Amino acid sequence: MILLSVAIPCYNSEAYMRHAVETLLVGGEEVEILIVDDGSKDATYEIGKELEEQYPTIVRVIHQENGGHGSAVNTGLREATGIYFKVVDSDDWVKEEGLLQVLELLKSMVKDGVNLDMLICNYVYEKVGEKRKKVIHYRTTLPQNQLFTWDDVSHFKLGKYILMHSVIYRTKLLRDCGLKLPEHTFYVDNIYVYQPLPYVKTMYYMDLNLYRYFIGREDQSVNENNMMKRIDQQLFVTKTIIDLHDLYKIKNKKLRNYMMRYLGIMMTISSVFLMKIGDEESCRKKDEIWEYLKNKDKRIYKKISRTMLGAASKLHSRAGQEFVETGYTIARKIFKFN
Repeated sequence: MILLSVAIPCYNSEAYMRHAVETLLVGGEEVEILIVDDGSKDATYEIGKELEEQYPTIVRVIHQENGGHGSAVNTGLREATGIYFKVVDSDDWVKEEGLLQVLELLKSMVKDGVNLDMLICNYVYEKVGEKRKKVIHYRTTLPQNQLFTWDDVSHFKLGKYILMHSVIYRTKLLRDCGLKLPEHTFYVDNIYVYQPLPYVKTMYYMDLNLYRYFIGREDQSVNENNMMKRIDQQLFVTKTIIDLHDLYKIKNKKLRNYMMRYLGIMMTISSVFLMKIGDEESCRKKDEIWEYLKNKDKRIYKKISRTMLGAASKLHSRAGQEFVETGYTIARKIFKFN
């Protein structure tokens, strides 16, 4: 029985993908490792085939024409045969001891017939040049070592939102919610963690540092310069999230509020980078994204724009811009997200 399918989207990943795969091998045949070569121009596919030949019952390589990170995740989800599904980026890795604990839990859930929709674990920023690693945990937000629902969740603090690094979804749930990420687009991991949430009824939180999130390469999508260059893709993802759900139709208030705050963060990030670019076109795009939200749902627009960051993000004054940029700089230092 395959408990967990892990998709590893790879594009020109020859320098680091082997490490990602090797940290997953400790799971043995209970883990299915799907290396999705997204049209690489280096030795990614060859390394994948070598690993597949070494571990034919665990590793499978899938080659496709370049479609971007979202396309590779879509392929992994389509090919997955495990009961649960996780994405591990090719420059990241997992802690082997933590993975073994996760597998033991999933095995017991399946054995006991427990319908677990989403497992949440901590993740660690492996930031280049940083000796002290920042751990993102949920100890004050989520009940530990027990099955729970949205009713049992406390307030999510800034920087402690559920990200792709921290979740393992039930594979069937992802398929049932119709998850299909946009192709040739960065930042689709936000859609990956946001779209399934209304379908998630049961959760479990393990306070262990499973996922190691490498950050610091200049070519990474979260690099500040790259985020400004790709601002149109950030805006596209934000608009997609706006359109995904009618939040006021979500009956559970805690879930609705969490999703609204997540959307608020997306709006703020888009606004901040447009303000950092600072030209006339960026100013127009900032107004457009807020108008887009307003036209979609005036109630959500009002609620988000009344928050401190939301209000500042809408300003055109130098004071508003300085406020947002100062907040962004502080958040970067605290949470080390790029």
